[in-house]
Amino acid sequence: MADTDTVGIAGDRIRSLIERVEHIEEEIKALNEAKKEIFAEAKGDGFDVKVLKEIIRLRKQDKDERDEHESLLDLYLRAMEAPDAARAKAA
Repeated sequence: MADTDTVGIAGDRIRSLIERVEHIEEEIKALNEAKKEIFAEAKGDGFDVKVLKEIIRLRKQDKDERDEHESLLDLYLRAMEAPDAARAKAA
């Protein structure tokens, strides 16, 4: 048996898997840094980063999901602005 094989566990295989995950984590870190730089550039150009992030979030949704969300948002906002029936009777 090779010295990388301990009780049936292939050390080389484990090392390979771990190194692949570590490599992906490094790529993710680099991509997140690049994303931060893009948002910093957008902010420097005068764009509202929160709005840009909201647009990105909305674009991830399918049209039906987005339409449902917008309808509920509109409904809730109108409900908040409408005079409460109980308050109207008390006045």
